[in-house]
Amino acid sequence: MSILDMVKATTSVLPETYKTMSNEQMEARVWEIKKELGGRLFIPGHHYQREEVIQFADVTGDSLQLAQLSAQNREAESIVFCGVHFMAETADILTTREQTVILPDMRAGCSMADMADIEQTERAWSKLSAMYGDTILPLTYVNSTAAIKAFVGKNGGATVTSSNAKEMVSWAFSEKQRILFLPDQHLGRNTAYDLGIPLDKMAVWDPYKDELIYDGNVEDVLVLLWKGHCSVHENFTIKNIEALRVERPEMNIIVHPECRREVVEKSDYAGSTSYIIDKIENASPGSEWAIGTEMNLVKRLINKYPDKNIISLNPNMCPCLTMNRIDLPHLLWSLESIVKGIRFNPIEVPQEIASDAILALNRMLERA
Repeated sequence: MSILDMVKATTSVLPETYKTMSNEQMEARVWEIKKELGGRLFIPGHHYQREEVIQFADVTGDSLQLAQLSAQNREAESIVFCGVHFMAETADILTTREQTVILPDMRAGCSMADMADIEQTERAWSKLSAMYGDTILPLTYVNSTAAIKAFVGKNGGATVTSSNAKEMVSWAFSEKQRILFLPDQHLGRNTAYDLGIPLDKMAVWDPYKDELIYDGNVEDVLVLLWKGHCSVHENFTIKNIEALRVERPEMNIIVHPECRREVVEKSDYAGSTSYIIDKIENASPGSEWAIGTEMNLVKRLINKYPDKNIISLNPNMCPCLTMNRIDLPHLLWSLESIVKGIRFNPIEVPQEIASDAILALNRMLERA
């Protein structure tokens, strides 16, 4: 579902009453409802969520981790997922039919996930299969729609996370000669390069022009990268790094692998969100860090580790706009709807899509 579709799917706008309440009143009411519902309510919160929301999370983590924890919690009747749409979809796929997954604001999408829709993907697969025959295995980053996960599962592929991408790409090459990596070209490129595949063996598929972007003999291509990206991580640049190397050469630079190849290459460290958090947690007091990832998380790390000097790699960064859709008023509205017995913004993945998507997820979970 695209961001536009999600906006259309939103049945109503935030009631005025939530716009007139103070933060203190809303926070008190959320705590009250959490106590009232007890184990029947489960609130997973992604690392990139606002502080006003993450304080109420029962668990925090990355997208797949939160979906798995939701699936493990069989007591909860309502799972209020504080993240974005594709994450709530994965939670719905993995949880039971008796459980309801709720997204507090349907506008909380992911621009990266929206860069690969199922119609584009099926067209690309048809054209690429005509070019390369049965030599391609599709992989999709978990930051993708349920429909894309289902497509990959149906065609023998698997999902990947930023933590296990190397293991999954290695597995894919043990199965087929080539891979199609959706929807984030940067994670695909960085992972393949780290595994020893040269850049001149990688091509980019443009889903809007329906063409392969490659300057050379197409038979040499081993990695087919979907032309997609994270709008947040693509804003970290070489200029940011060069300026920091001059102004503060003692600083360690750590970035997420959703950043461009040249940014990852010139950084000191690169890894998943969990890797970044662990690296900062275990760093020596007094050490200095410039972090290239989402701003809400960077601010949280700054506050949590005052004994370390932490800044954002890009001083002009703002939080992920779609992640920021989940705010305190929408969280409270969703919880009060549960108390009233109202089905509020449920995320429901059709069974035929869920079945194929589970194939892709399970292939990953069995190997990584």
